Amino acid sequence: MQTLLQSNWLRFAPAAVAGAGLVALAAWLARGPGTALTLRLPGADQRPTIAAAAGSNPVLAGKLTRGPGQAANLPGAWAGFRGSARTGASTETVLLARTWAAGGPRELWGVDLGEGYAGPAVLNGRVYLFDYDQKQKLDTLRCLSLADGQEIWRFAYPVSVKRNHGMSRTTPAVTDKYVVGIGPKCHVVCLDATSGELKWGLDLVRDFGATVPPWYAGQCPLIDGDRVILAPGGPDALLLAVDLATGKPVWKTPNPNDWKMTHASIAVAEFAGKRQYVYPASLGVVGVSAADGALLWDTPDWKISIATVPSPLVLENGRIFLSGGYNAGALMLQLAEDGGKIVPKTVFRLDADTFGATQQTPIFHAGHIFGVRPDGRFTCLDLDGKVVWTTEPGTNFGLGSFLLAGDLFYVLNDNGKLTLIAASPDRCQVLAQAQVLKGRESWGPMALAGGRLLARDLTRLVCLDVAAH
Repeated sequence: MQTLLQSNWLRFAPAAVAGAGLVALAAWLARGPGTALTLRLPGADQRPTIAAAAGSNPVLAGKLTRGPGQAANLPGAWAGFRGSARTGASTETVLLARTWAAGGPRELWGVDLGEGYAGPAVLNGRVYLFDYDQKQKLDTLRCLSLADGQEIWRFAYPVSVKRNHGMSRTTPAVTDKYVVGIGPKCHVVCLDATSGELKWGLDLVRDFGATVPPWYAGQCPLIDGDRVILAPGGPDALLLAVDLATGKPVWKTPNPNDWKMTHASIAVAEFAGKRQYVYPASLGVVGVSAADGALLWDTPDWKISIATVPSPLVLENGRIFLSGGYNAGALMLQLAEDGGKIVPKTVFRLDADTFGATQQTPIFHAGHIFGVRPDGRFTCLDLDGKVVWTTEPGTNFGLGSFLLAGDLFYVLNDNGKLTLIAASPDRCQVLAQAQVLKGRESWGPMALAGGRLLARDLTRLVCLDVAAH
């Protein structure tokens, strides 16, 4: 009997419990809530939706912070990537020292940086440098005093960037009124060059369909007159011109072949009475009209499967020298007119053992091409691609940068040793050497302004006195 009762209880217990629950719920509803309830509608809590968050431009959320530094009353300019003329050469007439004391050029000041290879630009006693604050996760465009390195201001906006051979690696472009920079994830920022106040910002990925290169953006902005020239490599904007004052698009170059952005920067050329921009995209090289962005010519003859880093070297009489790493070697293009059109023709190729340039763009000087080839030796080529001279076997400048001033080359190696080489096509003459940095990966482009050389390694920038005294 007890077993039967237990069995019946087990059968009816769930129903009894459910019934009691319904009674309790009815009693609670009869009492009403203790406080008024409001129906929760989507967006009522004012949280940004996923779509809104994806459409936001972090540059517009940037913050300007002022520092104690003051613009220096010092001469000299290096107004962007490869200098004010974008040739890798200084046009100043400051007399420079041809030998150094045992300790090398005197260090005037130095500042610590976030990891990267971004180069400095100099104008009106100010040094402009793109940096990354790894702790706060901020892209940061910094303005320093050329006199002592103290920070005048910084403009920072939130972007999460993971370390991948450093973060920042582009050089700003600056005029008397504006400074423009490109961040690792293709954000473009334009600030007042004096005050640091934001003028406009673009997100090349969101706005123009750019694809961030594998090791982040290496393209440096080009200011040409009242326009900024960029290469998003987007579906309908292979190249892009925007108004310098407003950031509004002026023209876009079609991209029917879907060529993507590389790490290279845009070069300026004049041919057949037309000003044009030359850009090595992911699957070929293009020439674009500076007037309206029209495609003037293209060729698939030059492409690098891993990373295109050096910019085109524009030579005389319509010649363009292209070089790269990863066993790409080098190639010489010749532009020609044919039926009113510009046609690029390959003149010669060089294998990597003869010449290539993994990271730094070669320099044209005295009718010759100078650069560091893959074995690390500084090399002089004639315009037929023949090696005239190289530095001694065993010398290895690695991926370090170099620039030209008058008849002097300043060449930095990976570990921060600076070498002074006579800029002569006749022979290789090393004039002086000094260890000016003590870090590693001294790959960022150098700058020279008023006898002051700015050089960096992975985490530090120094200003050196290289003037003759």
